[in-house]
Amino acid sequence: MNQIVIIALRKPYTFVVLSILIVIFGVRAIRHTPTDVFPTIKIPVISVVWAYAGMLALDVSGRITFYFERFLTSTVEGIADIVSQAY
Repeated sequence: MNQIVIIALRKPYTFVVLSILIVIFGVRAIRHTPTDVFPTIKIPVISVVWAYAGMLALDVSGRITFYFERFLTSTVEGIADIVSQAY
């Protein structure tokens, strides 16, 4: 530890230049580091399958699909198309 202090006292410009380089590279690293919590994901299609035995297609469409579509449009941004089919 004493050796570092002795070298710093003998060659002060070297340590000034090193500290300036540390600051420059630190600022550069902070500016270029991504800060997104959620990365951009480009998934073109999402499929959701609801299987209810004993319900008519009209009931599934009205009771489940309709509310799920409303939930998606209110919570997910940038939805281009929603296509629903009830069989």
